[in-house]
Amino acid sequence: MMIRNKIVRSASAVALLVCVAAVAGCFDEPVPAYKTVPAGARVYLQDKGLKDLSSCKDVLKADIVDYVNLDRNQLTNVAAVASLVNLKWLRLNNNRLSSLPDLSRLVSLRRIYLKGNAFKEVPSALKDLPSLTDIELSWNPIKEVPEWLAKREGLENISFTHTEIESLPSDLSAWRSLKSLQLGDLQLGSEEMKRIRKALPDTAIVF
Repeated sequence: MMIRNKIVRSASAVALLVCVAAVAGCFDEPVPAYKTVPAGARVYLQDKGLKDLSSCKDVLKADIVDYVNLDRNQLTNVAAVASLVNLKWLRLNNNRLSSLPDLSRLVSLRRIYLKGNAFKEVPSALKDLPSLTDIELSWNPIKEVPEWLAKREGLENISFTHTEIESLPSDLSAWRSLKSLQLGDLQLGSEEMKRIRKALPDTAIVF
């Protein structure tokens, strides 16, 4: 019975810590909560009206956090996430971002969501993410896809829906690993769409 009670108390403590709150400075705990966040913790900070991450420094220093959701805030700078060395999933949709900080330490990052920001070009910081598979850049005033991105292998899902892109780079052979390519609401000509389909016959493409 004693062992069972210890297990129940332990499970309850872990469950409490995993549910990372974002009220009154990210955590309600009066001590640096990141020191006790369990491995694989997820940080939910969406819809908090955040203009910066100064009140979230403690939790965003946690090197065991693997998921961060900062969707629908008012952020213009997210330098604080650059230290999350085990991060695998980063959601930054619907903020006010026009650039990204150096993310080269995020070697495990697989998915980044940047929909509905103010990027005029694909952020060059994405070059330094060796594990990246998914990129969401819809609803940004991006005008072109850079050659370095077109040469990037290992990508699985990309979305450029409702951007200002009118064509893709001529060589798309590195993108043959793509499972899906979202190109809805773009000003692509019929010949360009045919060329893209021919170059990526196994990719689910949405025009």
